[in-house]
Amino acid sequence: MKALLLIILLAITPLGSVAQECRNTLTGKVTDYHSKAPLENARISIVGKSLEIASDLTGSFIISDLCPGPYQLEVSHPECKTLLINVEVDGNTQLNIKLEHHLEELEEVKVFGDVINDKTNSAQEEKLKLKTLELYSSGSLGDALKELGGVSSLNTGANIVKPTIHGLNGSRVLILNDGVRMQDMEWGDEHAPNIDINSAGSVSVIKGASALQYGGDAIGGVILLDRARIPIKDTLYGKTMINGVSNGRGGNVNTELVRAFKNGWFIKGQGSFKRLGDLEAPDYILSNSGIQETGGSIEFGKQEFTWGWDARYSYFNSEIAILRASHIGNVDDLIRSINNGQPEIVRPFTYDLQNPRQEVTHHLGKLRFYKRFEGLGKLNFQYDYQNNRRFEFDVRRGERGDRASIDLKLATHTLSTDFKWDAKEKVQLQAGLLGRYQENFANPDTGVRRLIPDYEKFDFGGFFTGEYQIDDKLLLEGGLRYDFTRIDAKKFYQTSRWEERGYDTEFQDLIIEDLGTQLLVNPVFNFHNVSGTLGGNYSVDNDSGLKVNYTLAQRAPNPSELFSDGLHHSAARIELGDLRVDSEKSHKIAASYHKDFAKWGFKLEPFANWVDDFLLLEPSGVEFTIRGAFPVWEYRQTNARLLGVDTFIYADWEKHWRTEHRFSLVKGRDTQNDIPLINMPAARLRNKITFAKPEWKNFEVSLQSQYVFRQNEVPANISVFSPEQQQNVLLEINTPPKAYHLMDLRAKIEFPLRKHMNLTTSLVVNNLLDTKYRDYLNRQRFFADDLGRNIMIQLKFNY
Repeated sequence: MKALLLIILLAITPLGSVAQECRNTLTGKVTDYHSKAPLENARISIVGKSLEIASDLTGSFIISDLCPGPYQLEVSHPECKTLLINVEVDGNTQLNIKLEHHLEELEEVKVFGDVINDKTNSAQEEKLKLKTLELYSSGSLGDALKELGGVSSLNTGANIVKPTIHGLNGSRVLILNDGVRMQDMEWGDEHAPNIDINSAGSVSVIKGASALQYGGDAIGGVILLDRARIPIKDTLYGKTMINGVSNGRGGNVNTELVRAFKNGWFIKGQGSFKRLGDLEAPDYILSNSGIQETGGSIEFGKQEFTWGWDARYSYFNSEIAILRASHIGNVDDLIRSINNGQPEIVRPFTYDLQNPRQEVTHHLGKLRFYKRFEGLGKLNFQYDYQNNRRFEFDVRRGERGDRASIDLKLATHTLSTDFKWDAKEKVQLQAGLLGRYQENFANPDTGVRRLIPDYEKFDFGGFFTGEYQIDDKLLLEGGLRYDFTRIDAKKFYQTSRWEERGYDTEFQDLIIEDLGTQLLVNPVFNFHNVSGTLGGNYSVDNDSGLKVNYTLAQRAPNPSELFSDGLHHSAARIELGDLRVDSEKSHKIAASYHKDFAKWGFKLEPFANWVDDFLLLEPSGVEFTIRGAFPVWEYRQTNARLLGVDTFIYADWEKHWRTEHRFSLVKGRDTQNDIPLINMPAARLRNKITFAKPEWKNFEVSLQSQYVFRQNEVPANISVFSPEQQQNVLLEINTPPKAYHLMDLRAKIEFPLRKHMNLTTSLVVNNLLDTKYRDYLNRQRFFADDLGRNIMIQLKFNY
C-alpha cells in the first residue's frame, strides 16, 4: 500500500510543478490622468519584493517571471501621489495606470495644515498662514490682515474693523469664506465682516481684481478664507485655544474636532465664544465698548480625487457696544468732542452692552460637488444661502428704548458652476457662470425713517480665464468677465427731499404713489459691467522673479450709495445717496519684483489705479432735525487716482536671528477737483526682530515696532452753523491726528504633554509702552484715544 501511494505521489508532482511555473508577465502603461500623456520614469515595484522597474519614454513597463496570483504594486512618480494597486496575475496580464500628475490638485486632498497655493500668477498677492491667524484668535479678520503690506483697516472703535486694501474698502473688497462670497451689508463704514477668524485655516489677499473667477468688481482686492485641508486617512484630531485678554478683562475660547477616513469621508465641527467688557485707553475707560461673539460651524462630505462633495453650515452672532461718547446729539456735541480731546462720558468699567449698540446674526449654508473628467479637467458646482439680520440700537427714551432704530434682513441665494480644463501641461483654461438673487427687507416698525429701503437684487455673471506657460521662465495669463446687476427697490421719499435733490425733473416716472408729504417710488436700475485682466510672470532665476498685471474692473453702485436717505444712528450722521450714480471703472497697473540672496531678500510692489466715476462719502454740511443738528455726509462721483508702493525686506543674520521690514504708502487724489481723497491710509513702517530656538521646545520671541506717519493730504474742513454759538464755525472733521509709534511683544513655547498632544503657550503684548494715539482711519478718533496696553495669554492644545 505504501509503495502504491509513493508511485501516485511521484506521478502527480511533475504536473504540479508545471502548473506553478512562474513564467507569467505583467505589462502596462503609466499615463497622466489629466492629459493622458505617457509618464516616463515612473517607478513600479511589487510590495514585499526587492524588484523595482521604471517606465520607458512611452510610459510602458513589463514585469516578467511572475507566478499566478494576487499582487500589490506601488507606483510613484515625481509630483504625483504614490498609488497602491491590487492586481490579479493570470497568464499574461495587461494593466493601465493613471497618475495624478498635478501637484496643486494633489494638495487639495493629500495634505492638511497651512499649505497655500497662489490664486493667481501675475497679481500682487500675500498670505497669512494658520499660525499667524491663531495669534489673532481673540481678535478680528481685519486685525490679522494688517500684518500684510498694503492692507490697513477702517475702524469704528476697536471691535468694528473693515479691511482696506490699497486705500479701498467696503463693496470694493470681496471676501470669500470657504468659497462663498460674503453678503452681509458690507457697504456700511461700521459694518464689520461677519466672520469667525477661528474657522479659517489660511487667508490669501489678492490686491486688485485680477482674479476674475471671484468677481469683476473687486476694485480694491479679494480676501480668500480657506479651511484647513483634511487628510484622506483614518484619523481623529483637533485643537482647543483659550485666550485671556487684559484690555476688556475677558477672553475667548475656540475648539474644533475633525474625524477623517481613508475612504474620503470626513466630518468637522468648530465653535468659539468671546466676551469682553469695556475697553481702555491709556488714561480712561472707553465706556460702552464691550463685545460678545458666538460662532460655530459644521461640515461633512466625501473627498476623492475623481469626485467629491461637501456641505457646510456656519453661524455667527456678534453684539457690539458703540462708544457712548461717540453718540452725539447734535453738531455742537461733535464740535466739543473734537476740541476737548477726551470723551465727554467716562463711566466705571462694566460688562454690560448698552445702547448704542449693534447686534448682527449671520447664517451661511453651502453645498458643493466636484467631478474630474479624465483627459479634460474638473467641474465644480455650488449652491449657497446666506441670511444676515442686522439691528442697530440708538439711545432712545421710553417704550422705544429697546426697539432697534435700524432692522434689516438680507437673504441671498447663489448658484455657481465652473470648469477648469487642464489636459495640457502648458495651457490651462477656466470658465464659469454665476446667478444670484438677493432680497433686503427693512422693517418699517422701528419708529424712524428707514435708511435703506426694501429691494430685490439680481446678479448674473460669466467669466473665462486662461494661462499659457511659454517656457520655463515666462507664463502669461488673461481673462474676461461680464456681470449684469439689476436692483428693484421700493422707497418712500419726503417730497421736500425729492425736490431738493432735483429728482422731480429727472425721475418723475419712478413715482407710483403721491401721499402729499411723501412719495412712494419704484427705482429699477440695470448695470452691465465688463472686466478684464492681462498679466505675466517672468522667473529670472530660482531666486528672483517679476510679475506685471493690468486689470479693468467695473463695480455697480451698492444700495447704500443709491438709496441712503436719513439719519444713520450708529454713525450719528445723516447719509444721502444719489439715484444718478453709475458704475465705477478702474484701470489698475501693478507690478511685483522679488529677489532672494543667501541671507536676505526683498520684494517691491508698486501700483497705479485710475478710477472713473469713483464713489465717495464725505461731509458736506449740517442738517437740523427734531433730534437736533447732525453732520450731513453725501455720496458723490468723481475721477480718482491712487498711487502707492509696498515693500518688504528680510534678513537672516544668523541661525536664530531674523529681521523683517515693511513699508506701505498710498496716495489718493480727486483728479477732477484736484483735492485729496478722504479716508486714505497714512504711510506706515513696520519693523520686527525675531529670535527662534527650535531646540528650546520651539521657543520664539519677537519685538515689533510700527510707526504710522501723519496723513497730511486730506480734504479741507467744512464750515457749519453752531446753534449754541449762533454763528458759522469751522468743523475740523477732516483734520488728521498726529503720527504715532507702537511697540508689540510676542513669545511662544511648546510642551509635549503626551503622545499626539502638545501645549503651545503664547504671550502677546500690544501697545507695550501704553502709548496715547489716534488713528486717522478710526471713526471714533473724534471722541477718544485708541486702545492702551493689552496683554493676551494663549493656551493652545493640539490633540
